[in-house]
Amino acid sequence: MAIWLTKDSKVIVQGMTGSEGSRHTRRMLRAGTNIVGGVTPGKGGQKADFDGNALPVFNSVYEAMAETGADATVIFVPPKFAKSAVIEAVNAGIGLAVVITEGIPVHDTATFWAHNVGTGQKTRIVGPNCPGIASPGQSNAGIIPADITGAGRIGLVSKSGTLTYQMMYELRDIGFSTAVGIGGDPVIGTTHIDALAAFQADPDTDAIVMIGEIGGDAEERAADFIRASVTKPVVGYIAGFTAPPGKTMGHAGAIISGSLGTAEAKKVALEAAGVSVGKTPSETARLMREVMLTR
Repeated sequence: MAIWLTKDSKVIVQGMTGSEGSRHTRRMLRAGTNIVGGVTPGKGGQKADFDGNALPVFNSVYEAMAETGADATVIFVPPKFAKSAVIEAVNAGIGLAVVITEGIPVHDTATFWAHNVGTGQKTRIVGPNCPGIASPGQSNAGIIPADITGAGRIGLVSKSGTLTYQMMYELRDIGFSTAVGIGGDPVIGTTHIDALAAFQADPDTDAIVMIGEIGGDAEERAADFIRASVTKPVVGYIAGFTAPPGKTMGHAGAIISGSLGTAEAKKVALEAAGVSVGKTPSETARLMREVMLTR
């Protein structure tokens, strides 16, 4: 099993005919993702060729879903069009929307997230500014490299794309059920808590790696959730122990304000909830390796 994205997921790509969309569509197809079409307004009725695989292009998400039965979309559109693209996906009622686009204004993200909530939250939004979701051996929606790890029984949720890749590679011999990159913007759709709950409920996930970073209180809230609701082993890492206060480090949401949002405060909260926290990504991988030896 996997969470949210499986071999049975029927995926469309919004922005499939653009440079980024076409490049990553080709890569996702090679990874075995069941891509059934794409959406580019004004190009409906055309075909897009990917190494001999001709995929239909539709004018809207609604049309694509009606013709293909798609239940997931990966969004590769420029930032100024991203809000409209996500709202279109939500209005069409698609189950999963993975928003890869970086640089979306926070107000736009807040707007499409509020729209999703206001219409019943039928769409799981992952991102924006994220690497996507990979269920090794089943499906890959986004930009996570498909060849860095195999299928296994570890679940991974991470704010950082780069650290997602590193953790998957370091634990490649054990493998992952699903890796979810949630993004590091100040406003995101799916949170650590959402992924933790899904991994807790997944019978084929034995343990969870959670990667956070400085800024905000998402990791502290996740620690409270772990204490109350997660029985599976959780290993954590917090990026930014050496970050100076008041500086944005990497992601727009990774900023320390006074004593709030520090890596040390997050580490303390997680450890109080029973999470083993590594000082480096490699140490975190070693801690997870020790956990899996006992499973």
